[in-house]
Amino acid sequence: MKKVLITGANKGVGFETARQLLLQGYYVYLGSRTLSNGLDAIEKLKAEGLNNAEAIELDVTDAASVLAARAIIGEKTQSLDALINNAGINGGMPQSALEADIDQYAKVFDTNLYGVIRVTQAFIDLLRNAPEPRIVNVSSSGCSLTLHSDPTWKYYDHKAAVYTSSKAAMNMYTINLAYELRDTPFKVNAVCPGFVATDFNGHRGTGTVQEGGARIAKYVMIDNDGPTGQFFSEEYNPETGVTPW
Repeated sequence: MKKVLITGANKGVGFETARQLLLQGYYVYLGSRTLSNGLDAIEKLKAEGLNNAEAIELDVTDAASVLAARAIIGEKTQSLDALINNAGINGGMPQSALEADIDQYAKVFDTNLYGVIRVTQAFIDLLRNAPEPRIVNVSSSGCSLTLHSDPTWKYYDHKAAVYTSSKAAMNMYTINLAYELRDTPFKVNAVCPGFVATDFNGHRGTGTVQEGGARIAKYVMIDNDGPTGQFFSEEYNPETGVTPW
């Protein structure tokens, strides 16, 4: 049975991705900043008959929490088939490039960029032990430099200086990570779930968590001929998903 760790998986797109991978036969380590929220999520899955999941307390902004989660999972398994870096925050609004202060940037980067790095580096050894390891970094088409520079793009005026900067930086980390793992069986990609209605955006999204979860799960399950080092948003590009950086 393949095993996957999903950060920020107690609700929203992370929870739905866990649900869809459980249906595909994966064993899911459901990362949650607080264990109680994770246990509540596990009970919801069990109510659907999805029993191959367990909650792991994991705060991506806390190095000690990340290492503790690594130790717990390492006691349970020698390998991890997939890592989904899903945990993220939007940082609140407004987000002006001229007025947002450094503390606001620091808080968002600590989760959206540094958190991804902390978790990836902590679990890379377990991933290396899997025959076909996959890393999916949950991104957003709204952090594309190309799209946000295009006045004809439908979301051109939807600027959020702090959040988009953090995710654009995470995309660059994804490129570098994929490059360093290019001669291995790893597949590393950045994937946008789409503008789905969740707590993250005050349920203003126009898509569903089911759609978002499916888009992420798809790139966990790609075969050895699948892509690596790419950026996908099926909402932006329904045909191939390929999205400009």
